[in-house]
Amino acid sequence: MTEAERDAYHAEKMRKKKEARTRMLATKTEERGLLIVHTGKGKGKSTAAFGMVFRAIGHGFKVGVVQFVKGAWGTGERDILEKFQDFVTIRAMGEGFTWDTQDRQRDLAAAAAAWKQAKEMIADPSYKMVLLDELNICLRYDYLPLEEVIEVLKNKPRDTHVIVTGRNAKDELIEIADLVTEMTEIKHPFRTGVKAQAGIEF
Repeated sequence: MTEAERDAYHAEKMRKKKEARTRMLATKTEERGLLIVHTGKGKGKSTAAFGMVFRAIGHGFKVGVVQFVKGAWGTGERDILEKFQDFVTIRAMGEGFTWDTQDRQRDLAAAAAAWKQAKEMIADPSYKMVLLDELNICLRYDYLPLEEVIEVLKNKPRDTHVIVTGRNAKDELIEIADLVTEMTEIKHPFRTGVKAQAGIEF
């Protein structure tokens, strides 16, 4: 095969791939709000979710954020989001991780208060996206009634995106979600003695 023939072959191959892609994209016509779940033992669940939040703000969308666990911590994303109050409402409702508080009743009360905020945001049509950060932790420890959470998320407004983060997502949540990503840990510096650092973990 000559060089010219190879070039022609590759050009034809690319043309066919482009046509196939165009045909495939033409079948994707629906636009609606998604239920998105970021779970798994690997790092990056909340980080990826906040990336979507910043992207939505860039498009001028109103976004709601409820932090179910990390409210007791100062985080870089919260500091930045507070500068965009015209576009984002952030509610840091958590009391820290359960192994930090050692007080189940306080954890239950904090989860209930956060869930109340979350339901109000999801029901408010002015919000285009709602992030429920670490909701999966609350569901794992039975701080909230799973059936109610599933019912609310199943019946969210059609055009609202809802993102749920946290490891150990319940099967019932995965079942109703439109997009589920599982973060898999390959290596983590914590295992070699490196502590959580500003700009990386918070």
